[in-house]
Amino acid sequence: MINVETYKFDAKVVEKLENTRFGNKWPIVYIINNDKEAYIGETVNAYVRASQHLDNPKRRMLNLINIISSEKFNKSVILDLEAFLIKYMSADNKLKLQNGNGGLQNHNYYQKEFYESKFKDIWNKLKEKGIVKNDLLVIENSDLFKYSPYKSLTDDQYEIVTNILKTLADDVKNNKESTFVVHGGAGTGKTILGVYLIKLLMEIKENNINIEDEIIDDNIQEVLKIHDSINKLKIGLVIPMDNLRKTLKKVFRNVSGLNSRMVLSPNDVAKSSEKYDLLIVDEAHRLRKRKNLTQYAAFDQNNKKFNLGNQGTELDWIRLQSKYQIFLYDEEQSIKPTDIDKERFEEIEAEENTHKYILKTQLRCLLGGDEYIKYVKEIFSNNPPEERKSFDQYEFKIFDDVDEMVNNIKSKNNVYGLCRNVAGYAWKWNSKGKKLPMHITKKEIKEMKDNNLYDIEIDGHKYIWNSQPVDWINSKNSINEIGSIHTTQGFDLNYTGLIIGNELKYDDVENKIYIDRKEYYDVKGKADTSDKELLKYILHIYITMCTRGMRGTYLYVCDPKLREYLSKYIDKHSPDDNQIIYPVAEDEENYTMMIADKGEEYKYE
Repeated sequence: MINVETYKFDAKVVEKLENTRFGNKWPIVYIINNDKEAYIGETVNAYVRASQHLDNPKRRMLNLINIISSEKFNKSVILDLEAFLIKYMSADNKLKLQNGNGGLQNHNYYQKEFYESKFKDIWNKLKEKGIVKNDLLVIENSDLFKYSPYKSLTDDQYEIVTNILKTLADDVKNNKESTFVVHGGAGTGKTILGVYLIKLLMEIKENNINIEDEIIDDNIQEVLKIHDSINKLKIGLVIPMDNLRKTLKKVFRNVSGLNSRMVLSPNDVAKSSEKYDLLIVDEAHRLRKRKNLTQYAAFDQNNKKFNLGNQGTELDWIRLQSKYQIFLYDEEQSIKPTDIDKERFEEIEAEENTHKYILKTQLRCLLGGDEYIKYVKEIFSNNPPEERKSFDQYEFKIFDDVDEMVNNIKSKNNVYGLCRNVAGYAWKWNSKGKKLPMHITKKEIKEMKDNNLYDIEIDGHKYIWNSQPVDWINSKNSINEIGSIHTTQGFDLNYTGLIIGNELKYDDVENKIYIDRKEYYDVKGKADTSDKELLKYILHIYITMCTRGMRGTYLYVCDPKLREYLSKYIDKHSPDDNQIIYPVAEDEENYTMMIADKGEEYKYE
């Protein structure tokens, strides 16, 4: 039996807790809160800890303390429950947390799965008390959860954080500027690592938390000496892509100790009148060089500022405008000619003052794991695997009917939320610039298609490209549209429905995958490229899209020969797979389904 007992948080609570069964010498988790803020902790002496918190001016602003207890709790359980509540309550966003994020790390213990299965019950009790507001599924689908600085780190993330802080501390102490490059494939948690580091440094800067790990604490204190005055310490997170940058600005706006101004574009960095002390660059493979740009004027102006001529890149601006840089990088997610060549990063890594690290643990496609990622790379190559593989817990299916796949993704979205259909850029964007209504009726869809406002047509089925380029995944109509790589790179989905267009084909005589350049409509993405280079970029796009889904990836392939080839390695979807369709209400006149990630209803009338 798990109890959640609430007391007034005042001088009398110490004596009350000392005389309760679980308030004295028993492992518990507690939440101290008012109607705006909360602090979450664990202890084996609730009354002693309450007394200590009453001496803290920030805690005295809180007026209630909730004691979560059970006869079956032990120290490992309460550490895990504390981390769970910090992670979910920070993303629930009803109460701002006073907690820092130092030392949050995954760990195993006896009967962990049993105890964690009970955490949902605890959450529901907190919801009944009004301490939290959202269901766990809604939270898990939110950007604030996915990019939370309160995520528990994997072993290799934690090791890299500690190693970076130690090396950075040594370099600061020796007054030596340096560069760090963290390699990590799709889904290895590069963004989480970057956000975690920023939050950790800002919390220590503001003197809001104490780090239990003395080595980390000592290193951070040294790192904060980068600038003569800690109050002027200038740190930023650079995001090259508009889409992801806007999302992370929203996240930073809702996390205590962070603000949206800390999330920067490469252009923001170049325009700054002051040099940054530390820049963390996420998706560093998407930094641009002066090639195939939409606008050259602003780019050239920045190059002129730094006397770089036409050879300057966004990577150069960042290095010139900061003392220290941490690049989070994956060469296999470079998708167009404007992306900086991997050889440039190799040159940087060869420099004396560059430190290199590798993230390995797969976080996104957990149900498929590293084996799934490796398998996807193999089948989208001309060195395919020797035998077909299936993944018991990860749904990897290929469809013969594109509309069946699209509708399966819509059905999955009814249940899990955050399921989207995406495609390669193999169709013109006829609907670009057209203002689409947030709630589209069947009549409006028909009128759009009758007026040739659709973009994609396959076997008589007509679809529309993403109606907005930024934050498309969270837009109300995204479930009825087809997204591109630019709307999904860096984001998590639950299920992905991927349409592979006619730009990618298979030669069954030569037994190799090749590109059909005329079927690829990203003009800037194919200009000044050889067929070999373009094939590399397009394969990177499809492999990256195959790693968006945490629970599964569905494929439809336009080229019959490529579909036949891939069907050798991917299980075919069958009617028996169509088991989960949970619309809220359905009839011929009015079809309503629940969008789980928004908690809103979608209607076709």
